[in-house]
Amino acid sequence: MSLSVLFSRAMVGIDAREVVVETHLSNGLPGFAIVGMPETAVRESKERVRSAIINSGLKFPAGRITVNLVPADLPKAGGEYDLAIAPGILGASGQLELESLRHTEILGELALDGEIRQVQGVIAAALAAGSASRCLIAPASNGAELGLVSHSGIQLAASLLQLVDYVKNGAQLGFPRAQQGAQNRHRSTPSFQLVRGQPLGIRAVTIAAAGSHNLLMIGPPGCGKSMLAHNCAQLLPPLSEPDAMKVACIRSLSPNASDVATLFDPPFRNPHHSATSVALTGGGNRAMPGEVSLAHLGVLFLDEFAEFKPGVLDSLREPMEAGEITVTRANYRVKYPARFQLVAAMNPCPCGYSSDPKRQCRCAPTRLQHYQRRRSGPLLDRIDLQVELPALSSAELLDASEEDYDAVARWRQAQKQVKACRLLQLERGGKLNSDLRAEEVETLCRLSHKQRRQLGKIMDELGLSARALHRIQRVARTLADLDAQPDIREAHLLEAIAMRRLQFLKR
Repeated sequence: MSLSVLFSRAMVGIDAREVVVETHLSNGLPGFAIVGMPETAVRESKERVRSAIINSGLKFPAGRITVNLVPADLPKAGGEYDLAIAPGILGASGQLELESLRHTEILGELALDGEIRQVQGVIAAALAAGSASRCLIAPASNGAELGLVSHSGIQLAASLLQLVDYVKNGAQLGFPRAQQGAQNRHRSTPSFQLVRGQPLGIRAVTIAAAGSHNLLMIGPPGCGKSMLAHNCAQLLPPLSEPDAMKVACIRSLSPNASDVATLFDPPFRNPHHSATSVALTGGGNRAMPGEVSLAHLGVLFLDEFAEFKPGVLDSLREPMEAGEITVTRANYRVKYPARFQLVAAMNPCPCGYSSDPKRQCRCAPTRLQHYQRRRSGPLLDRIDLQVELPALSSAELLDASEEDYDAVARWRQAQKQVKACRLLQLERGGKLNSDLRAEEVETLCRLSHKQRRQLGKIMDELGLSARALHRIQRVARTLADLDAQPDIREAHLLEAIAMRRLQFLKR
C-alpha cells in the first residue's frame, strides 16, 4: 500500500499528546518531506531515517515520500518520531505489513546504523498509551524507567532491524523489568550526628519537614546551614506511588535519566546562585521544566540566598503561592507542577561575620545595605520560618562523643514525629498545612478569642501582612500537630511568631 498510519506521542509539558504519523509514497521525483509543524530536530529525521533503513539492510524506496504528523497545529520537537516514521515508510512501500501495529504506539530516536536511542518523556508516554488501551514500543535503553510503570503492554526494541523482525516474523521484543522494590529502597538514613549544636536549627527543619513550610536560615559560614538543609530533605517521608509517577514524568523530561533507586525519594534540587530565572522557572526553545518543577514534592535548596539576582528570586513568588508555573514561549504554553518546599541559607552580611561575636565584620555600611536589599519583602513574606543560627565554638565542634548517641535518637524521634504529623494533616484536610487555602486556615487553624487579640496586637507592632498572618497560623497548626494537640495553644502561636523574627531585624 502507498499509505500507512502509525501512532506516537508528543510531549507538551508532562502531558503526552497523541500524534498520528501518516506516511504516503507516490510516484515522481525522489523527495522526502515532513509536515505537521516539525521543528529542526524533526525535520532532520529524514536523514537519520534514510541512513538507518539503508544500514539495516533494507530498501529505501525511490519516490516522493510525505510524512504528516497529526495534529498539524501541535508543535513537534526532538527525534522521538524516527522509530514511527521508519516502519511507516517500509509499510507504505510494501516491505512491511503493519496490521500488527494497529493498536501500538512507537517512540524512539534512530542512529544512522539503525540502533534505537534513548528518548525523553517515556514515562508520560507509557501512561498515556495505557490510558488509550494501546501497547508501546520504546527504546531498550529506556527500560529501567519504564519498569516503574505498571503497564503490561510495554515492549522494548534495541534496533530498527529488531522491530522489523517483530512485525514481519513475530519475533519477541524485550520487556522492562518491573521495579516494584524501588519503593523499599529508600535512601540511607542519616542523622543529626554531623550537626553540632544548633538546637534551634534542628527544631526549625523538623517543623519545616512536618508541615512542608518554607525555611530561611541565616548565620555565619560553617554554622551548619547546608547540613541542616540536607537533613530537612532527608526527614521527608518517601513519596506515594502516584506522586512518584508524577515526579518521574518531570524527571524523564530532563536530559539526565532518572535514577530508579531514588524514584520514591522526594527531590532535592540545589542550583548554583548564578542560575538565571529561566533555569529556575523553566523555559528555553521547548519550554522545558525549571528547578521549581524538578523540585516538585521535594526541596528546593538555595544556598547563598542573597547572592541570587533579585529578579531571579522574585520569579519564585508566584509558584510558591500557586504550586504550579506556566511557561509561555512563542510556540508553547506549558503548565508544570511546582509544589516545592523552599529551604534557603545565607550569611548575615557579605563577609559573613556581622553576627559572630568573636570576629569583626569587614563590610562597609553601603555594601551591607545593598546586601540587605537583595531580600525583597514580598518574597520574605512567603517564607514561613526565618531563623538565625549562631556561630559554633570550638568546644561545640570537637566535643561530640556524648552527642552522637543523642543525635541518632533525636533523628529517629524527628522522623516519627514528621511522619505522624503529615499523616494527621492528610487525614484531617487532605493536604499539608502549608497548602491550606485562606478559608481553610480559618476553619482548621482556628484561634481562640484571646489568641486573636494577642496576635492582632503583635501584628500591629510588627507590621505583619495578611499573608504573614495566615502563614503564622499554618505554622502554629503544625506545631500543635507535632504535639498531637487538637487545638492551637498559646505556646504554639508564640513559637510560630518567633520563627519569623528575621523579617523584622533592623541591621
